[in-house]
Amino acid sequence: MRKNDEFIGNVSAVGSNMEGIVRIDNYVCFVPFALIGEKIKFKVLKTTKNIAFCKLIEVLTPAEQRVRPRCCVYGKCGGCQLQHLRYKDQLKQKTQTVSDCLRKIGGIEFDVLPTIKSDNEYEYRNKLQLPVRFDGNGALIGFFANNSHRVVETEDCPIQKPWCKDVISVFKEYISSTGVSCYDESKNAGLIRHVVVRQIDNSLMITVVINGKTLPKSEVLIEKLSLKFKKFSLFTNENENSNNVILGEKFNLLFGEQYYYTEEFGIKYKVVPESFMQVNNQVKRKLYQDVVRAINADSETVVIDAYSGAGLMTALLSQNAKKAYGIEIIKQAVDAGNVLAKENGLSDKVENICAPCEEELPRLIARLRAENAKISVVLDPPRKGCDKLVLDAILSAKPDKVVYVSCSPQTLARDLGLLTGKLYYDGNELKKSVDVSPVYEIEKVQPYDMFPQTKHVETLVSLVKI
Repeated sequence: MRKNDEFIGNVSAVGSNMEGIVRIDNYVCFVPFALIGEKIKFKVLKTTKNIAFCKLIEVLTPAEQRVRPRCCVYGKCGGCQLQHLRYKDQLKQKTQTVSDCLRKIGGIEFDVLPTIKSDNEYEYRNKLQLPVRFDGNGALIGFFANNSHRVVETEDCPIQKPWCKDVISVFKEYISSTGVSCYDESKNAGLIRHVVVRQIDNSLMITVVINGKTLPKSEVLIEKLSLKFKKFSLFTNENENSNNVILGEKFNLLFGEQYYYTEEFGIKYKVVPESFMQVNNQVKRKLYQDVVRAINADSETVVIDAYSGAGLMTALLSQNAKKAYGIEIIKQAVDAGNVLAKENGLSDKVENICAPCEEELPRLIARLRAENAKISVVLDPPRKGCDKLVLDAILSAKPDKVVYVSCSPQTLARDLGLLTGKLYYDGNELKKSVDVSPVYEIEKVQPYDMFPQTKHVETLVSLVKI
């Protein structure tokens, strides 16, 4: 099998990135946008050993669950992978993906609960990130193609809120009428790099990421935005680095409020442009409520919220607990967590610690164990999963309950394998255990569809000490 070869085959399975899988001549062929049971024609793009990465050319026999995608650039833009699959089947596939990862990576056989659906299949995202580029002729505003920094131009996005279309049109008009330059990544030149928007209740926080210090003719942009939106703030963010990080460190307010307040579960908190927020409000509420229920803290429980961000979850966990500790490496997030605790009258029940989780968690657990505390831990790590030192600290101190929230079934499966004794490290090599003496057993695995129409799935796992 070689690059550019074309084949006809039947899709027999689905990969962890929701691609169709076809097996031909001892090769496993991954074909995005193909569904189980379909007969397809596809082209080989790249091969490694007995694996081929391919492109779908034609669906010869479509599956019954195939639907027409809503987006005009679907398949070109890298944002969505599942618009061609009926929504109820997206949910089934995500449940199966979590189950498959647990079994194949972690060696864990467990009945995964059905994925909790999103109230909105489309128009659910409260955050928008638009790369802006110069293509040799003019401005391109849209989204990156899959595994690429090539911008796919678009006028709208169906998974974003309805205001997305107006934001794109306003910035196209502003750039066209003022002649403000757009970023050329190959030269690290040009001004506007990204437009980042987040919705907080009925207000928008709009940030223009610039390769410079000032935004020319910003009054023109403010005027155009004012014609479309009743309440908004406009910021610039300075990022002159030639890397893939979207935001720089410095924000400048050009118009509107510096921050907005919102409320979740009776907790009032401040949102600034750099705040982390889950992109799907309805699913976030379901997930956070279930985390609190799973911890089931009482007046004797001390809860550690590892990777705590700006402290909302820490505050929620503290309400029924003796005390809650948040561990977070980003100082601005820790500062926000302290303000949140103070403004909600929780300063005596919340302590936020600015430190790497892998360094602080072992120290904190050891101290609390010496005080004979009843300890529960919430893990909500980035996509790469937990550091080995974090898992070692948990296995050593044996807190009574661990709740793990993950956005990656692959790293979740690895970490659960280590926590349940199914896996172990031999040096830096991960191996499957033969003689299993587990510290924890899994109580519940619950996926949530935080990201409809995409391959991503959020998962909550509850573990109890044996």
